[in-house]
Amino acid sequence: MTTAEPATVDTALTKLVGERTAKALAGHLDLHTAGDLMYHFPRRYDERGEHTDIRSLDVGEQVTVLAQVQRTAVRPMRQRRGNLLEVTVGDNSGGTLTLTFFGNQAWRERELRPGRWGLFAGKVTEFRGKRQLNGPEYVLLGEGGEGEAAASEEVEEFAGALIPVYPAAAAVPTWVIARCVRVVLDTVAPPDDPLPASLRAERKLVGIGTALREIHRPSSKEELYRARRRLKWDEAFAVQLTLVQRKLRAASWPAKPRPAKAGGLLDAFDARLPYELTPGQRDVGVEIAADLTTPHPMHRLLQGEVGSGKTVVALRAMLQVVDAGGQAALLAPTEVLAAQHHRGMLDLLGPLAQAGELGAVEDATRVELVTGSLGAAARRRALAEVAQGRAGIVLGTHALLYEGVDFADLGLVVVDEQHRFGVEQRDALRAKADQPPHVLVMTATPIPRTVAMTVYGDLETSTLSQLPQGRSPIASHVVPAAEKPAFLDRAWRRVREEVSAGHQAYVVCPRIGEGPAAEEEPPREDDNGRRPPLAVTEVAPLLAEGPLQGLRIGVLHGRLPADEKDAVMRSFADGDLDVLVATTVVEVGVNVPNATVMIVLDADRFGVSQLHQLRGRVGRGSAPGLCLLVSEAAEGSSARERLDAVASTTDGFKLAELDLEQRREGDVLGATQSGRRSHLRLLSLRRDADLIRDARAEAVALVDQDPELERHPALAASVATLVDEERAEYLEKG
Repeated sequence: MTTAEPATVDTALTKLVGERTAKALAGHLDLHTAGDLMYHFPRRYDERGEHTDIRSLDVGEQVTVLAQVQRTAVRPMRQRRGNLLEVTVGDNSGGTLTLTFFGNQAWRERELRPGRWGLFAGKVTEFRGKRQLNGPEYVLLGEGGEGEAAASEEVEEFAGALIPVYPAAAAVPTWVIARCVRVVLDTVAPPDDPLPASLRAERKLVGIGTALREIHRPSSKEELYRARRRLKWDEAFAVQLTLVQRKLRAASWPAKPRPAKAGGLLDAFDARLPYELTPGQRDVGVEIAADLTTPHPMHRLLQGEVGSGKTVVALRAMLQVVDAGGQAALLAPTEVLAAQHHRGMLDLLGPLAQAGELGAVEDATRVELVTGSLGAAARRRALAEVAQGRAGIVLGTHALLYEGVDFADLGLVVVDEQHRFGVEQRDALRAKADQPPHVLVMTATPIPRTVAMTVYGDLETSTLSQLPQGRSPIASHVVPAAEKPAFLDRAWRRVREEVSAGHQAYVVCPRIGEGPAAEEEPPREDDNGRRPPLAVTEVAPLLAEGPLQGLRIGVLHGRLPADEKDAVMRSFADGDLDVLVATTVVEVGVNVPNATVMIVLDADRFGVSQLHQLRGRVGRGSAPGLCLLVSEAAEGSSARERLDAVASTTDGFKLAELDLEQRREGDVLGATQSGRRSHLRLLSLRRDADLIRDARAEAVALVDQDPELERHPALAASVATLVDEERAEYLEKG
């Protein structure tokens, strides 16, 4: 590179660190430019003399540990000529790890002498009960050594008190990344600071150059904290600016108002409803009705506890749109749920949904079900009803998105269980309207406020917290099958007692099973020696021949043909089956008020929100519900603690916070759905709630003054980098 071409954040790494190293960084870590490397932040920081908790390492994990050599031993190899060097390293936690090196390497024995500290990287394996790293990469700290891994320029990286440990690959260990980062920081001028100086001063944020240098080579813990706070702010601010801009643009889109109609279908429906709406349902109904009346598209998130009555709220909104001459579509994640919505709405609407039939009321509409399993003739008839506008309410799965499903006047899209759908699917349904339709997104998974602010910050949010009258409490208990097998025997007896009392039960398994219906290859034991998860097709016959012998048992899972799934679900709903052995296909929406007990087998294999959703299938009638979480997880393990937490509360918001603690936040932020590199990597939705709230306030104020950030071009460019094009599109559509 000539002096006329100073290095910038866009400079290719090949020009800075050499072609071979740059190729490894690109191929293994997707790092191509100086800017990419600047934003490849350390995963953690070690301190010389402090332990890195070797005892917590998992077999199969690719790790980098800071440890001290304790002793070395050389012994001849049994199977071939040569010697084996075994080096025991440890930390202050008392944990030890064996490093094994094959071949005659006397120089390595001299280098790895007791007392030396180093960073050791490799894959954790286990041999005769001892954890080890075979032939690990390493760099020694402090005094120079004889091996090339201890080259002086690499050792220099770790001279400070805080040692950065980077997300790395076997071919590109952390110290190679650190060396390359040093080259970039010493060569490349930091980017222009995108944040307005007044905002930096008000929020006491360090400059971007200082932040980038200190996060890689911290001079103290205090400076590292300030650097991380500034870079987290940039991430939160970029997301909030994107969401606030999106909300502002959406408010300017035209949409057809759908005002309420006195004496219409909605009034008739309210009059025939066999129960009173809860105050929460009425309040949310007023909010939605007002949104539908405006000339701009509603974009509202309706969240509520399992069984809080979201479907009735959505149906009332759909009827308001039908009264105004439009159509409403509800997108459900499974055919089982779509079919159940169809049956439930026909029951609730009665003659209001029988247009063209004897006994229908004046102005009645039709409710059509469109799924992939419809026969050709039934499909043609249903599609004609939809296209000609005779079907005011259309229910279906992703089959609604296919070409050939045309609406006469789509005015409202209701998305049930939002987290089950990809962004593109929701957007495809919206695109079927001439103008942007109103959108109501529903979820029974309570969303922590920080997540709502960060992921759904462009949606107005309504919450149903009350349960309708007649809903019964659900008791939950953990059944420790390994420690107390008698408890599991008692659980099956409890199922028989409930059936004898005229009730029904669910048994939920994590897997379908082997054979033609299997979703996957037969699983083997995992790296920790755990048996495969229990499967529906294996458990059902064991129950029928054993503890539940004589009871009417049905099987339900996602690989059954659609008509068979529907028949099984109908049989269970009609009381023709006593026990339903199922996968999580029953997780959402399934409503059988007579089901009072659920046994979840291998409950530790499910997530917190999944377990909360599942247990919501019982206690939906007047009899109390019981959920038994069966697990072999040891007492005191994190899996067992998670189950104990689920059993201890039915507060979905508390459980959502717990779920957020345990999940990778990248999933929550949509990183796995965007499928591309993102610079959002420091922000913690759980720990940084106050910072996210402050960033939201600043974003609202700035966008009010400068909607397209025309007066802040550097900030606009920074937002485009941090929230890349595909992620912006994700937020835009979501």
